[in-house]
Amino acid sequence: MYDPQSLGETLVTLTADIVSAHLSNNKVPSADVPALIASVHGALKAANAPEVEAPAAPEPAVPVRASIRPDHIVCLEDGKKLKTLKRYLQTRYGLTPEQYRRKWGLPADYPMVAPNYAEQRSVLAKQIGLGRQPRARRDG
Repeated sequence: MYDPQSLGETLVTLTADIVSAHLSNNKVPSADVPALIASVHGALKAANAPEVEAPAAPEPAVPVRASIRPDHIVCLEDGKKLKTLKRYLQTRYGLTPEQYRRKWGLPADYPMVAPNYAEQRSVLAKQIGLGRQPRARRDG
């Protein structure tokens, strides 16, 4: 069973043994002994610390390849089908498109809008004249 007091005593004993062995074979100024003790004790304590597992990579709600459909984009966070992803990510998860792409390892050109919806909006914009140079005015 894990006993913190016993572990502490063991670390102190090991530290004393290591430091005394080092001092018996090496010349160390007396001013440096406290730092040596602290260094050895810290190293032993760190060696005994439990290994912290790296956080697992997030698992997307759907495979990335299946997230882009003609009529919707599937959010990798929760699997929701959307026409536009940008506002949803910001309001629901506080993520910008760049943060979302980085989190999921997506390319910079990963769409935030469903392809068919983007095409519909493009056609509408062209119909109302957006993106054209203004006509030259005739003065006179």
